Amino acid sequence: MIHPSAVIDPDADLHPEVEVGPFAVIGAEVSIGRGCRIGSHAVIKGPTRIGEDNQIYQFAVVGEVPQDKKFAGERSELVIGDRNVIREFATLHRGTAQDQGVTRIGNDNLLMAYTHVAHDCRIGNNAIMANAASLGGHIQIDDWAILGGFTIVHQFCRLGTHCFTSMGSVVSKDIPPFVTVSGHPARARGVNVEGLRRRNFSAERIALIRQGYRLLYRSGLLIDDAVARLRDMGAEAPDLALMADFVAARARSLLR
Repeated sequence: MIHPSAVIDPDADLHPEVEVGPFAVIGAEVSIGRGCRIGSHAVIKGPTRIGEDNQIYQFAVVGEVPQDKKFAGERSELVIGDRNVIREFATLHRGTAQDQGVTRIGNDNLLMAYTHVAHDCRIGNNAIMANAASLGGHIQIDDWAILGGFTIVHQFCRLGTHCFTSMGSVVSKDIPPFVTVSGHPARARGVNVEGLRRRNFSAERIALIRQGYRLLYRSGLLIDDAVARLRDMGAEAPDLALMADFVAARARSLLR
């Protein structure tokens, strides 16, 4: 299942059921779990740990050193979960000592062609990065977020669960859960209704999320006052409690 032209370091640890295509290069301290498929000409450098049933397509570069001038060769790693799809020419870099030293990808994510995940990023589960979407360092992408093609996200931002960025969005602030943004710079445009419908959110649940959005964006309330109102409503609507918790925990400006 390993093509004879592939170059695999003796210190790499590959499960017997891993497939490796022609001219792929796998370096030392790389661990790859059962059922993974590594495409031709892909490059994987360590320390990198990859779970099970991932597909890494041709010409992807996984586990390279960070594009950070502060990086001084310290030990860091990339950790990838299960069932992720990493398409052609995607680049995923390891962490740095300026953070926790780990770039982490969860499960069931789709990273399309030419996407970039910089050092110390954390991507949850079921997220999608469309073609050429790029993350600066230290970014957190929560579960079910969707980044449209050519989206650019500034370092240290957080994107909430079920949020959506339109094609070409330039994001420099945190995006709350369920919110759709677009533009350069990105601005909030409403609730990600279509995405929520596709994930079987009921009409009643979406209506409550819309109420929360109006409180946060259209009511004229200060952010802390809007959070207090969201918490009151969140007693019976967990999605609004999730919005309130996200906004209250923000470490930088909110995209508002």
